[in-house]
Amino acid sequence: MNLIAKGKALWGGAKNNTQLQNEKNRIIRSTKSFLMSAFRLVLIVGISYVIISPLLGIVVSSFFSNEDQYSPLVYMIPQTPTLERYQLALTRLDYFTVMGNNLLYVLSLSVIQLVICAMVGYGFARFKFPLKRILFGCVIVMIIMPSHTIMYPLYTTFQKFDPLWLVSAFTGKAQNLLSTPVPMFLMTILGTGLRAGLYIYIFNQFFRGLPKEIEEASFVDGAGTFYTFVRVMIPNAVPSIITVTLFSMVWQYNDLSYANLFNVSNDIVMSKRLNTLQSTIANVDRIVDPNIQQLYVFAGIVMMILPMIIIYVFLQRRFIEGVERSGIVG
Repeated sequence: MNLIAKGKALWGGAKNNTQLQNEKNRIIRSTKSFLMSAFRLVLIVGISYVIISPLLGIVVSSFFSNEDQYSPLVYMIPQTPTLERYQLALTRLDYFTVMGNNLLYVLSLSVIQLVICAMVGYGFARFKFPLKRILFGCVIVMIIMPSHTIMYPLYTTFQKFDPLWLVSAFTGKAQNLLSTPVPMFLMTILGTGLRAGLYIYIFNQFFRGLPKEIEEASFVDGAGTFYTFVRVMIPNAVPSIITVTLFSMVWQYNDLSYANLFNVSNDIVMSKRLNTLQSTIANVDRIVDPNIQQLYVFAGIVMMILPMIIIYVFLQRRFIEGVERSGIVG
C-alpha cells in the first residue's frame, strides 16, 4: 500500500510539474503576442501620424481666422473658425467650372489610357511575336526612366509637330501643338502617356495570372481574339482595371510637370490654377500678409483633394484587391 501511495504521489507531482510548465509556456506566448501587438500598434500609429499630420494641419488651418493665425494659444483647434477662406478660394479658383473641365480632361485621358494599356498588357501576356522581349524591356525603361530626362525632346517635338513631314505636306508647315491638351491625348493614344509603362506592367502581370483554359474554351466555341479579350478577359480583370483607373486618375489629376511643359490652359488643369492662387489673392484682393495668403491656399488644397478622396473611399476595397493580384509590392 505504501508503494502504491508513493507511486500516486510521484505521478501527481509529475502531473503538476507538467501543468506548471504548460502554464508557464502559455504566459510566455501571451506576453510575446502582447508585445508584438503593442509594437505593431505603436508602429502603425507613428507612421499614420507622419502621413496624416501635415494633411490634418492643412485642413484645420483652412478654418483659421486672422486672430487664430497669430494667437499663441491656438495650435490645432481654431477659437473663431471661419469659412471666409473657402468662399474667396471658390471665387478665385472659379472652382466648379475649372473642376468640371479638369475632371472631364482627367476622365478622358484615364479611359483612353485604360483601353490602350489593357490591350498592350494582354498582348505581352498572351502572344508571341518578334522582338517581344526587347519591346517589354522598353516598357520597363518607361517605368524607371525619370520623366524630366525626356521633357526637352517632347517639348521640341510638339512645338514643331510634323511626323514624317506629313503635316507640312498637307498644311504647308509644322504645327505648334503647345498651349493645348492635344500632346497629352496623342501620347496617351500611342501608349506613352503619363505612367503608361506601369499600367502596361500591371495588366501584363494580371493577365499572366489568369488560367489559359478560359481563353481556350472561348476559342473552341469559335470566338475570335478580340471577342475573347472584350467578353472573357476584361470581365475577369476588374480588380486591375480599378487599380489602373485610380492610379491614372490621381496622377493625371495631380500632374503639373506635363501641364506646365505643354502649357495646358489654367481653365483645364486645377493644379495650375491652384499654383497661382496665392499671387492672385495678393494682387486682386490686396491681401499682402503671406501667412494669411497661405490660409487661402490651404482651403484651395482641401477643395482640390476632396474629389479624389471621395473616389478612393468608394473604390478602396477593389483597389487593394487589384494591387495584391497584380503583383505590385513595395
